[in-house]
Amino acid sequence: MRVLIAPDSFGGTLSAVEAAAAIAAGWRSVAPHDDVDVLPLSDGGPGFVDVLANAVPGGRLVPVDVADPLRRPVTARLLVAGETAYVESAQACGLHLLAPAERDPSRTTTYGVGQLVAAALGQDGVRRVVVGLGGSGTNDGGRGAWDVLGDPPLRAGVELVAATDVANPLLGPNGASAVFGPQKGADRAMVLDLDDRLRAWADEVEGRLGRPGLRDRPGAGAAGGLGFALYAWGAERVPGFDVVSAAVGLAGRVEAADLVVTGEGAFDAQSLRGKVPAGVAASAQQAGVPCVVVAGRVEVGRRDAAAAGVEASYAVTDVLGGGPAAALEAGAEGVRATAAAVARAWSR
Repeated sequence: MRVLIAPDSFGGTLSAVEAAAAIAAGWRSVAPHDDVDVLPLSDGGPGFVDVLANAVPGGRLVPVDVADPLRRPVTARLLVAGETAYVESAQACGLHLLAPAERDPSRTTTYGVGQLVAAALGQDGVRRVVVGLGGSGTNDGGRGAWDVLGDPPLRAGVELVAATDVANPLLGPNGASAVFGPQKGADRAMVLDLDDRLRAWADEVEGRLGRPGLRDRPGAGAAGGLGFALYAWGAERVPGFDVVSAAVGLAGRVEAADLVVTGEGAFDAQSLRGKVPAGVAASAQQAGVPCVVVAGRVEVGRRDAAAAGVEASYAVTDVLGGGPAAALEAGAEGVRATAAAVARAWSR
């Protein structure tokens, strides 16, 4: 049996590479004779650069010292492949860089992302910069990055791409503050304040550039509004999953499989909106290959999962017992145990 294992990262617990290795280990413990193809993925969030570095021929990783969301020093990496540089914004502004007590989107900044983009623009021969958006601990509308780069910073002939898994606008009930602010530490009062700040920032930027409506573009609210700043600099949006899946040849590897296993930390409603599991399931559905999900916890009902192309979902919380905290504590071992359960059900 040919099994393709193609997960995203599991929150702040396992990178996509680690999650894929854990699922593969669990599968092989039950079905050692199966042909297992391991393919970690990303949708533009954490792991974007590492996943592409494993797949893009001739790429080189360039370390860059930048500021984290609280302006502390952290080392990030660019991937430079030919004329394209790939930037993972989460390496500078990611939620995973903050302890739970430090999560305060009224204070955190994308300044380090500006440093990363500046470093990418400074690489010899680079004419295209792809910025992966997702997993941020910030909500500043890209203002911190703007402090580094200023008004549209691109030199002639350089293309800027915003690779994002979300289509949220900057403001309002579906915007950056309301939808993503709470997971970054914002209470209801702070969400309203953050939205007001973003509105004032959008008024300033759109007015100065003479480009009204940037705030309403799909993806402007990505990474706490960093998408808005990228649009103001002339970026075009592409789904982050599409960037990665094309680079790794996902479609062909799905077609060669008898079963596809994908996953992420929480398989929930957001998973069905451009995230890795939805993209993998859609590819599997198109190829007529069954797809199952392994996740720390599962909140998507069977009907919605089936409509997205997922035949079954397996949660670490169900296999091990206990709640999400127990799944987090189990880490890779919990994912291995869950993958073993999947193999017992599906291997033939």
